[in-house]
Amino acid sequence: MADEIPTRSEITPEPIYLSRRGFIAAGGAILAGAAITAACRGAAPGSSSGFCADAKSAASKDELGANLTSCDDVVNYNNFYEFSLDKGGIGELAKGFPTSPWTVAVGGLVAKPATLSIEDILTKYPQEERVYRLRCVEAWSMVIPWIGFPLASILNQAQPLAAAKYVRFEAVYDPEDMPGQRAEFLDFPYVEGLRLDEAMNNLTILATGLYGKPLPIQDGAPIRLVVPWKYGFKNIKSIVKIDLVEEMPESSWMKAAPDEYGFYANVNPDVPHPRWSQSTERRIGELARRETLLFNGYGDQVASLYAGMDLKKYF
Repeated sequence: MADEIPTRSEITPEPIYLSRRGFIAAGGAILAGAAITAACRGAAPGSSSGFCADAKSAASKDELGANLTSCDDVVNYNNFYEFSLDKGGIGELAKGFPTSPWTVAVGGLVAKPATLSIEDILTKYPQEERVYRLRCVEAWSMVIPWIGFPLASILNQAQPLAAAKYVRFEAVYDPEDMPGQRAEFLDFPYVEGLRLDEAMNNLTILATGLYGKPLPIQDGAPIRLVVPWKYGFKNIKSIVKIDLVEEMPESSWMKAAPDEYGFYANVNPDVPHPRWSQSTERRIGELARRETLLFNGYGDQVASLYAGMDLKKYF
C-alpha cells in the first residue's frame, strides 16, 4: 500500500464523509454558550487568537529529539467532530462554549465514587508538563507539551473493586452548543475506553492544559484523556464521566465503523487502516514524511501490556 498523504475522502470515516452536507448546514448555527469564567482558572476561549502569544514550555523537543509542534498548529488543527468536520476554525465555532461549572463523575465498580469539579481537580492533583507525540489514525502527527497528571491518581482514590477490568469514559453531551452532535453521524455522547492496566500506566494522563496554559476548547477543555501510544481518537475530549466496568466498553468509533476502528487502537505501522497505510506519517509543520514507530515510540513502557497478544488481530 502506498504511503501517499490520504485525500480528504480517504481520511474521513465513511459515515461522516457521506453525511458531510447535512453537517455543514447544522454547523452554521450560532452557538449561544455561556462565557468562560474565572472559576475555570482562565480557561482559554474558543478562539485561538492570542492564545499562543505567551504560550510556554519547559522543553523544546521530545525524548527522541523531535521539535515541538508549533503552538499555532496545535490549537488550529484539530479533530473535534462535536463542533465540525473541518480541522480548521473549530476554535471560532466553539467560542463561548461553557466549561464552567464543570464536573467529572467517577463511579461504577469503585469503593469511593466521587464527583469532582474542575477546581477540585486542579487543586487536588499536582499538574506537570508531559511532552508526548500525538499520532492520528489519519496518518498525521504532532509533538505536544501537555499539562496534566496521571489518570491513576483519580482511579486509585476511587479504589477500583476486584471486578473492575476496564475504564469507560464519556464526553459532554451538549447539542445546543455543539452543532456536530445534531448531525447524527456518530452516536453521541462520545464514548471511549481503556483496559484498567492501560489506564493505570504512568504514561496515561488527564490533560488540563498545553504550552503552559489551560486547554483551549478545541483541544478538549477543560479536561481530556491523553494516551500517547494510541491513535488520537482514543484521547477523548471534554470528559464528564469516568466509570470502572467489568466488560469491555464499546467506543463510539467501534460502534460506527467496527471494521476500521478497534478497541485497542495502538499505533502500529504494520497494521494498515483498511483505506490507507500506517507505515509513515506526516508531522504537522514538516514537509517530508517519517516512519511511524510501533506504540508511537513508547514500546519500552507499554509493550509488556500486550505480551502474547496478536497485535494485528487486536487492532
